[in-house]
Amino acid sequence: MKLFRMLLCICVLLIGNNIFSQEKKFLNTVSFDSIKGSPKATLASLKWLPGFWQGEAFGGITEEVWTPASGGSMMCAFKLISKGVVEFYEIVTIAEEKESLVLKLKHFHGNLKGWEEKDQVLEFKLVKIEGNKVFFDDLTYEKVSDNEMNAFVVVDFGNGKKEEVKFNFRRGRL
Repeated sequence: MKLFRMLLCICVLLIGNNIFSQEKKFLNTVSFDSIKGSPKATLASLKWLPGFWQGEAFGGITEEVWTPASGGSMMCAFKLISKGVVEFYEIVTIAEEKESLVLKLKHFHGNLKGWEEKDQVLEFKLVKIEGNKVFFDDLTYEKVSDNEMNAFVVVDFGNGKKEEVKFNFRRGRL
């Protein structure tokens, strides 16, 4: 009986330690697995994305403008406006690379001074495409309808605190 209790305690400790040591999982995003790699894909999977999109996030107004695919890539300009002032911009590309897709992003303050170093970009490799969702590393685009989409992004707020943020967009007119 003592052996059983001791084994049970060890199992509880191991299982509990494993649960608490795992990285937090989010509902709408997945992380890239370098062992699995990226699936084959083309920009045709995102033919619904080009256009002008508007929404709200971080207490302000968001805008994204996506171009149609050409030259093996798509391009986006994003901005967040808060209290009538641009908080930040992003330049984003999704390109066909090695028979898959890669999203690259660069941030800029409202005065166009970059966040990242001059030659540094954030890179999000394709994880999977399922129906109306395109999953990049910790970033997902979801087509809700022809006139609505969601973007889910895992944001690192520092001190080990990560949160999945939802951006809901409606198609607008230029």
